[in-house]
Amino acid sequence: MNIANLLAPERIRAGAEATSKKRTLELLSELLTGDAGDPETRNVLESLISRERLGATGLGRGVALPHARVATVTEPTAALVRLNEAVDFDAIDKQRVDLLLALLVPEDSTDEHLRLLRSLAEMFRDTDFCEQLRGNQTAEAMYQQIIDWQEQHGAA
Repeated sequence: MNIANLLAPERIRAGAEATSKKRTLELLSELLTGDAGDPETRNVLESLISRERLGATGLGRGVALPHARVATVTEPTAALVRLNEAVDFDAIDKQRVDLLLALLVPEDSTDEHLRLLRSLAEMFRDTDFCEQLRGNQTAEAMYQQIIDWQEQHGAA
């Protein structure tokens, strides 16, 4: 599963500011839809919040993978944020989160959704990858790092 195909540098923020879990989800929703004023942004935000109510998506070690299936989404898409200051995200290890990759998939894409989440979890379990991602100063560098990781791990 090629994660880089789900992303684009314009849906990545290096050094973003957010003060809470909700504000972080708002930022991710805006990146995913491309427009803070778009009604779809609210729909995406509500979907992400609803999913979080079922169980927190914080993986641990400062990483979270908020995700949702959304009726209006026609193909999987993702947004990536590295926060300047970590926020409480109800992670399983109780650590604050500063790396978040949000994933949206079509409502009927259960199998694809699970495959994508497995691929993302594998990528973000790599502690060296996460530390390097935290050190990147631009969206382009973060995007390239994902491409490089996939090439090195045969996940293209």
